[in-house]
This record gives sequence, structure tokens and C-alpha cells, in this order.
Amino acid sequence: MCGIVGLFLKDHSYQPKLGDMLSNMLVTLSDRGPDSAGIAIYRNESNHPIKFTLQSVKPDEDFSYLTENMVLEFGLKTELKINKNHAVLYVPGTDPTKVRQWLQDSRPRIKIMSVGQHIEIYKEVGLPKSVIREFDIPSMFGSHGIAHTRMATESIVNTLGAHPFSTGLDQCLVHNGSLSNHNSLRKKLENEGMAFETENDTEVGAAYLSWKMESGLTLEEALNDALLDLDGFYNFVVGTSNGFGVLRDPVACKPAVMAENDHYVAFGSEYRALAVLPNIDQADIWEPEPATVYFWDNKK
Repeated sequence: MCGIVGLFLKDHSYQPKLGDMLSNMLVTLSDRGPDSAGIAIYRNESNHPIKFTLQSVKPDEDFSYLTENMVLEFGLKTELKINKNHAVLYVPGTDPTKVRQWLQDSRPRIKIMSVGQHIEIYKEVGLPKSVIREFDIPSMFGSHGIAHTRMATESIVNTLGAHPFSTGLDQCLVHNGSLSNHNSLRKKLENEGMAFETENDTEVGAAYLSWKMESGLTLEEALNDALLDLDGFYNFVVGTSNGFGVLRDPVACKPAVMAENDHYVAFGSEYRALAVLPNIDQADIWEPEPATVYFWDNKK
């Protein structure tokens, strides 16, 4: 099952409403996945530091004195915005790899949900309505976002196992379906230096795309390669700093529908997720074709 939504705003006046629109879309699909839910929000902030979205089971302990310790370690003035058991750490002018390693060594309970200039990921066990309320997603602004409600079929239900999965800077993936060759592909990617935190097949799909893009491919090229290398039935929605991409497997047995008008491009596992959007009556509605890559980019 699982439910996926994605929203790319063409009309900038809608950006203050992004969180609310995504939330309404995802809640309509709650019956497709009662186990966990997650949302990736992309926003263009003025100074563009690197952002780390963090999660901890003991946030009061793990987030305490974090910025002060980073001054001692890196000589950097950082900012931490705490949101329940998640937090966004703003880090100017340093190598994110060094910060990631320092966090893993000094605060091992902290889990990194995402890293990038634009992306923030909030995810947790529970129905979309409770997760959305927990992090106040409707109040969030942004240019685009993707979200997921999960029905677990192949790995444990916990925060890390929830979608979206982020394995590259400003990149994340949500997925409906299953990958039948994820174990062999995981071993190949580990040999290429990719690291994994879960047994989830979607994390393998995300890491595969990151690996391809780190080798110089565009997202479109990486998704086309995925058609050759990934076995199974799947819908992918991939978020990047500039937009999002959509891919259905060649059989296309998983439901998917898209809408586009002058204000936005939207994706949903079912039409009811799109029906809650404003001006949906002005949109072209279609089912994405099998084995076809779609991408919307705010640079175009």
C-alpha cells in the first residue's frame, strides 16, 4: 500500500501555504499507511547555510549545549531550532562531512534525517494527522515538498524506517512498492562506500540515486538507469533542491495520478489527495506513463 504525495509550487504566492497543502493531501491517504509518516519541506532561506535536520529519542539531553560545543570544536557560530524531538541545525561555511562525523562521535543518539541548504525532514511513527500536528507542518512555508504514509512490509516500524529517506545533499525519496533486489544492490553500494542505517528497501533506492548523481549523472539520467538496475514494483517521488521527479516502474501496477495548472504540479497515489488542493478544477489531470521520467525544476 503506502501513500505518496508531492507538490511543486509554480506560483510563489502559494509558498506560505505549502505545509498546509501538503498536510491536507497526506491526511487523505491515511488509510494507505497507518504505521508512520514523514514530510520533506524545501525552502529557500536568505543566507543559505547548510542545514542538518536532527532527531533524538532524548532531545533534552542531546540538543543541550550543542551549539556551544560546536563553537569549541569548529569555531563556528551555529543556530539550533528545536521542534519536539527534531531540530534544525544551521551550520555556516564548513564541510558537512566533518560535522556529520562529529555528531556521530559526540552525540551517538542523534540521528540525521537530512542535510542540505534547502531540505528539512520530519518523520515519526503514527498516522499522518498526529505526525503533522506534532511538528506543526501546516505552518511551514516552502517551494516544494514530498510526503509519505507507510504500511510496512519488509522492515521494522520506527522513526528511521519512515520515509522520506535522504542519502545525499538536498535529496530524498519516497516510495510505494517493493524492490526485490535490494539486498544484492545494498552490498554493491556498500562496496562503493555508501552507508545504511536501516533494512528498508527504500533507503537502498535513495542511496542508488545518490550514488549515480555523485558520479555526475543528472536526476533524469539516474532515474533512467534505475529502470535497468532496480527490480520490483514501485512509484518513486524524488525531491531535490530545485524540484521533484517522478518515476513508475515498467509494469505500473501501483496507482499514481498527477495534476498541473498555473499554480502548481501535484502528485498523489490517488486522486482524492489532489482533490483537496485549491484550483484543482483548473488543472490538467493525468496518470504518469510507465517507465517514464517526469521532473519539474524551479530553475526553468
